[in-house]
Amino acid sequence: MNTPVKQVMAHPPVTAHPDTTVPEAVQLLKARGIRRLPLVEDGRLVGMVTDRDLKEAMPSQATTLSIWEITALLARMPLRQIMTTSVLTVSEDAPLQDAAYTMLNHKIGGLPVVNGAHEVVGIVTVTDVLREYVGSPVPG
Repeated sequence: MNTPVKQVMAHPPVTAHPDTTVPEAVQLLKARGIRRLPLVEDGRLVGMVTDRDLKEAMPSQATTLSIWEITALLARMPLRQIMTTSVLTVSEDAPLQDAAYTMLNHKIGGLPVVNGAHEVVGIVTVTDVLREYVGSPVPG
């Protein structure tokens, strides 16, 4: 699996700004059918949110706030309040095997793909790795 990541990654990536609100991000993920959202500021990766992060940002049933208060708070909450800032990435020229190892080792489903200027140029997921593996001829 010496295929470079850039040959199998999804591109161009769907990204958002850290000031995007939680409801806007939920809508974007749903509309695009994706589960990860790299956050970009001034052209550079600054964080990441996933569908799981967004679900965890929702209030629990133990809250004393009314549904209207919760809705008003969520409508204003920017992603920068819930984003992960130490984001694992992979280079677009890295072998796909490196991306697969990183995802397996860290138990994550996808990685932002960056170029030399640390700009997000794509996303590679476990599904992309499996698709490449299945599409490759069986050795021997």
